[in-house]
Amino acid sequence: MSKVPDGFHYVRGHIRRNPKPGRGKRMSGWMIAGLLAGVWLWGQVFGFGEASSTPRPAQPQPAVATPAAR
Repeated sequence: MSKVPDGFHYVRGHIRRNPKPGRGKRMSGWMIAGLLAGVWLWGQVFGFGEASSTPRPAQPQPAVATPAAR
């Protein structure tokens, strides 16, 4: 076998680059989609409290309570 350069190693007869330290695994697209779907589902089931914070509109009252007598 030939000498492997610095920063590389042999894997099943092939030269591969060594993993870099300090690089955490990033969040995949499916994980982000799952989190967004979970938030949406939470809002559908439990709501976000929007209905209780807005006051209900008052019932419309007629402008004149009694008809004018002539």
